Amino acid sequence: MAALRISSLLSRSLTSSLSSSLSKGKISYKGRGICRFSTAASLEVPIKPPVKVEYTQLFINGQFVDAASGKTFQTLDPRTAEVIAHVAEGDAEDINRAVAAARKAFDEGPWPKLTAYERQRILLRFADLVEEHNDEIAALETWDNGKPYEQAAKIEVPMFVRLMRYYAGWADKIHGMTVPADGPYHVQTLHEPIGVAGQIIPWNFPLLMYAWKVGPALACGNTVVLKTAEQTPLSALYVTKLFHEAGLPSGVLNIVSGFGPTAGAALCSHMDVDKLAFTGSTETGKIILELAARSNLKPVTLELGGKSPFIVCEDADVDNAVELAHFALFFNQGQCCCAGSRTYVHERVYDEFVEKAKARALKRSVGDPFRQGMEQGPQVDSEQFEKVLRYIRSGVDSGATLETGGDRFGEKGYYIKPTVFSNVQDDMLIAKDEIFGPVQSILQYKDLDEVIRRANNSRYGLAAGVFTQSLETANTLMRALRVGTVWINCFDTFDAAIPFGGYKMSGIGREKGEYSLKNYLQVKAVVTPLKNPAWL
Repeated sequence: MAALRISSLLSRSLTSSLSSSLSKGKISYKGRGICRFSTAASLEVPIKPPVKVEYTQLFINGQFVDAASGKTFQTLDPRTAEVIAHVAEGDAEDINRAVAAARKAFDEGPWPKLTAYERQRILLRFADLVEEHNDEIAALETWDNGKPYEQAAKIEVPMFVRLMRYYAGWADKIHGMTVPADGPYHVQTLHEPIGVAGQIIPWNFPLLMYAWKVGPALACGNTVVLKTAEQTPLSALYVTKLFHEAGLPSGVLNIVSGFGPTAGAALCSHMDVDKLAFTGSTETGKIILELAARSNLKPVTLELGGKSPFIVCEDADVDNAVELAHFALFFNQGQCCCAGSRTYVHERVYDEFVEKAKARALKRSVGDPFRQGMEQGPQVDSEQFEKVLRYIRSGVDSGATLETGGDRFGEKGYYIKPTVFSNVQDDMLIAKDEIFGPVQSILQYKDLDEVIRRANNSRYGLAAGVFTQSLETANTLMRALRVGTVWINCFDTFDAAIPFGGYKMSGIGREKGEYSLKNYLQVKAVVTPLKNPAWL
């Protein structure tokens, strides 16, 4: 199984990924050129998304329904801050309805009682339907989130399909063991579905996080209540409709859009939810753990924040290191939990690296994410936009050198110029906190012992990047860094089979791969006496 490297896909697809859509007339591309660090793009009329919003209600027990309160909330276009649609606002009563449907589907319904092969076939049909609707789903994701359409259409939707097919493949390969015991007993273990899984996904990768959560839960025979992020509810509703077209029984998967303090808290506190999985901030993860403990002590999987070091060693090819470090930080507008947001560069190549990193940031194309060739769209909403700008001001105030960027891009929407700081010190907020935006902090170091100590001196431990030509150096760093993933001479190399998760305050447990199945299974030991066994 070939690993799916986002950076390599981006490089292969940037010039051609919209060609099929353009030729079909799905997107109107105005040949105005790519605007780099100018406000010209803001003067252009935003491209009309090639998709209609069809689903804005909650999805409970196989049907789209209004919120019990009748309330709705606005989901906004981050390019313009204009309303895309009004979406049903679920709260505790809607969570109760969704959990009741999921509980009935688990206790009485067909899903856990289907053969594993039958569950597999439904998951595979769903993956096929998503693949058929690739362009519409990608357009919804871009419209609601602000990420480049090329990224959504050529990378994220295909990755979603691959993940669902991967978990479909696991459905009929989950089994227990026969265990030898000291005495005349037959001992076996059963791997049983855990029950009703409550899942909360973030706004930065709505589709992929849906697949990371829903795929293993359903493959193991569980039922699900999933709360979407209030910033990006649209794509989950669309693909869930396709899931039911694929034959998913009613009540097996329920989608509630709403806010954390209401719908999210109700889901985490619910006494009839057997398992929680959450991706988001460390601060919210702590609240979820507390709510789970205060209710029925349900197990929790957490994939939380990060402040990942990207270490450029003294033997590095500087040009290649600059490009990879740029990608590691700026991908997805910097809104990536594992972003390489602490760029440690050896003192021998530091000055050269800074100059070239600045030049690369100045070349980064920023603008309407539906426009061909755009590398960077807007931040997801006004809250993230203002948060990033506050961190930039903090970097300036604390004495870091602002090499480029540092301000909004254009006059409309939530665009921020790619920003590079040099002379960053470890005690600065921009070097400690998860900014979640297009802000690269470049720090200098002298030797391996120093960079290991500084890289590990963080409350986070999600990922790290290492750029070196030395196998010995790579081996030293891969063992010394206290993180869940180490990428050596690459970054953001994801595959359905590669586990992902963090050390320290970056989370609990692993997602993706075989490891993720353990999150949704209970192990039961069954012991039976044997009379006059032929063998033990």
